[in-house]
Amino acid sequence: MQFPKYSIIIPAYNESRRIPEALVAVVAAIRAQRWSAEVVVVDDGSTDDTVQVVLDFAAKNPEVRLEKNPSNRGKGYSVRSGILAARGEVVMFTDADLSAPIEEASRLFAAIEQGADIAIGSRWLDRSRQTHRQPLYRQLFGRCFNGVTRLIMGLHFADTQCGFKAFTRTAAQTVFQLQTIERWGFDPEILFIATKRGFKIAEVPVSWAHDERTRISYLRDGLQMLKEIAIVRWNAFLGRYNKPVETGARAGEPHLR
Repeated sequence: MQFPKYSIIIPAYNESRRIPEALVAVVAAIRAQRWSAEVVVVDDGSTDDTVQVVLDFAAKNPEVRLEKNPSNRGKGYSVRSGILAARGEVVMFTDADLSAPIEEASRLFAAIEQGADIAIGSRWLDRSRQTHRQPLYRQLFGRCFNGVTRLIMGLHFADTQCGFKAFTRTAAQTVFQLQTIERWGFDPEILFIATKRGFKIAEVPVSWAHDERTRISYLRDGLQMLKEIAIVRWNAFLGRYNKPVETGARAGEPHLR
C-alpha cells in the first residue's frame, strides 16, 4: 500500500454548516499544491448532520475519510484519534473554521523539511498576518492564559493554543500516545510532552482570522484549562510521560497498543 506524505486532521462537532466549505478549501489546496495527502475528519459525537455531510463529500473526493468517536469526548480526544489513525509521514491538525487558511500548512511543512520534529502555527509572532483580529477581551484573556502556561509549564512559545500544528510521524505517534487531556487544554500538554521527550519544535507565524462563531468560553474553558495544567504537572511528577511508546501502526504495520 502506498501511504500519503501528509495527513490533515479536522476535528468536528456539529459542523454541518462549516465543514463543507472547509473540505472544499482543503481538497482544492491539496490538488493545487499537488500534495500527496489524506484528510481525516473526526466526528466527535455530533447531533446534527455532520457525519452524513462528510460521508457524502468523501464519496466524491477520495482524499477525505471519516473517523467517528464513540461519543462526545472533546477536541483533544478527537485530534488524538485522528492522528493515531493517520497514515501520513507528516501529520497536522487544523480547526474546521480554517481560521488559519489551509495554504499556510506549507509553512509548517517547510519547517519540518528543514529539520523540525514539530511545527506550530503562531498568531503572535507576526501580528500583521492577522487578517481579522479577536475582540480585545479575547486577546487579553488568551495572552494571560498563555503567560500562565509559560510560567507553570516552562513553555517558551508565544502561542500555545493556535489550532494549527504539524508533526513528523514519529513525533506525532509518541506525543499523542502519551496525551491525557481530552478537551480544550490539550495543546499545552502535547507541547509539554514534546519538550520533555526532546523533540525539536519550530514556532511559525501564520495568517489567521478570528471566527466569531468560535464555541470556546474564555471563562468556563479557561478555568478548566488551568485545572488541566495542574493535571499535566502532576502527570509529569508521576512519570507518566516517560513511558515507552510504539511508533509504527499504519495499515499493514503493527497496531498501536
